[in-house]
Amino acid sequence: MRPMNQPAALGAAMLARFPFLQKLRGLPRPLLMAGAATLAAAVAALALWSRGPDYRVLYASLDERDGGAIVAALGQMNVPYRFADQGGALMVPADRVHEVRLQLAGQGLPRGGSAGFELLDDARFGASQFAEQVNYQRALEGELARSVETLHGVRHARIHLALPRQSLFVRERQAPTASVVLELYPGRSLGDSQVSAIAWLVSSSVPELAAENVSVVDQNGRLLSAPAGRGTGMDADQLRYVRELEQRTVERILTLLNPLLGPGNVHAQASADVDFSQRERTSEVYAPNQSPGREAVRSKQTSDSRQRGANPPEGVPGALTNQPPADAAAPVVEPPAANAQAPAAQAGQPAPQAPAGDGRERPSSSRSDATINYELDRTIDHIKEAPGMLRRLSVAVAVNYRPDENGEMQPLPPAELDKLDGLVREAMGYSKSRGDSLSLANARFSDAEPQLPYWRRPEAIELGKSLLGYLAAALALLWFWRRIGRPAAQRLLAPAPEAPGVEEDREQARREAEAQARARTIGRYEDNLETARKLAEKDPRAVAMVLRSWIEKDGK
Repeated sequence: MRPMNQPAALGAAMLARFPFLQKLRGLPRPLLMAGAATLAAAVAALALWSRGPDYRVLYASLDERDGGAIVAALGQMNVPYRFADQGGALMVPADRVHEVRLQLAGQGLPRGGSAGFELLDDARFGASQFAEQVNYQRALEGELARSVETLHGVRHARIHLALPRQSLFVRERQAPTASVVLELYPGRSLGDSQVSAIAWLVSSSVPELAAENVSVVDQNGRLLSAPAGRGTGMDADQLRYVRELEQRTVERILTLLNPLLGPGNVHAQASADVDFSQRERTSEVYAPNQSPGREAVRSKQTSDSRQRGANPPEGVPGALTNQPPADAAAPVVEPPAANAQAPAAQAGQPAPQAPAGDGRERPSSSRSDATINYELDRTIDHIKEAPGMLRRLSVAVAVNYRPDENGEMQPLPPAELDKLDGLVREAMGYSKSRGDSLSLANARFSDAEPQLPYWRRPEAIELGKSLLGYLAAALALLWFWRRIGRPAAQRLLAPAPEAPGVEEDREQARREAEAQARARTIGRYEDNLETARKLAEKDPRAVAMVLRSWIEKDGK
């Protein structure tokens, strides 16, 4: 017999071990093929199901802030996600990529982080000056936006800078401006001080940018910063300063008058006119030297001219003075008066008089000029007034009537009103030069309540209610301790009951102790009696005297 090969033997063994395989061999071949195909499809489906869904990239190159917000949003939407490329890409199931992107876009994600000065790290060779200026402006805007986004309540910020080109001509220079668009968290708002802080932050980071040239707008299009030169009035800080100034004035007045007139009998109101404008003033004053002998001389120029022995030129310059001199005359011969006075008359000068003495003429000329320049007092004042100066303070005080002995309300005497007026003026800091005004009126208050006894006053009633509450709480605690707390403590601290035999032993021991004490007492009595007997036998006279003294003492 030919031996069976190994595969046939293995098949026969399996058929013998699994009887249902013998039944499958009897089925038609098409049915077997359909079953095999179904089994293969089931295995393939199971393999695909075990692999899980196919993931695709949702966003790549996300910054940390946008990545955290997107992950939180995916967790709320119950969307599975994975990270790829060492956390650089975020992946979601492929069949939900577009759906998730639309949902995140509805929430404003991703916001897209603003680029800062890292733009300047990748400088290209051969870049123009305009490109470098644009990159610098973009980097500066990104850095400012990052700084503004760190503020509490700001969700996202965009900053636009308008930096004009600098000109060499001063008249043609333009000041830079800036615009800030803020996206706030839902339910959040910014105060005036926070808006001013943002404007000052941007203006301090850009050269020659004033805070008034920074416009701040929120996501709803509302202008948060007041337009330059178009302020509608005082801002919140200025209003708060005026309110605090008026409140402090009223508090000082009430603190001073309440102890004198009683609480509720004085009402005061104050109105402060505060100037918040900033002014700069420069004045230059010149004053003459008015102190004789103490003049300050700046420069002095003196000119002296003297001439003797020759007649100086006289007369009015012109043809008449260009006459030849007259003939000389002898000293003893006086020239005729007509000839001597003719030139003088012609020149319009008085005739010279003959010198006394020997009659000889002695001409002489002298001239002295002096020019003195004095220093002038010069004062230059540059005054910059600080904002918030009090220009005028108005105070109105109403004082209630005072009850007399019969309980009727009577006005205060004029002397007391004058005293109260002086006290109020001192309390408010009255200044006549500033134009302050004070009105003190004494009238009966229509809503004034009569003076109640202390036990009927509201504060006394409230105090009594508080004391009664404390007393009720103390009584409740005492009742709880006596009814529940102390019995429970006694039960916890009481010793455990002893066995009956132990109690009997203790009683027997107590009886024995009492018997021993009684025996000791009796023995002590017998000892004393025996001692007395022995003493009587030894010295009966002394014992008789002792007994005698006891008897006499008892007899008295």
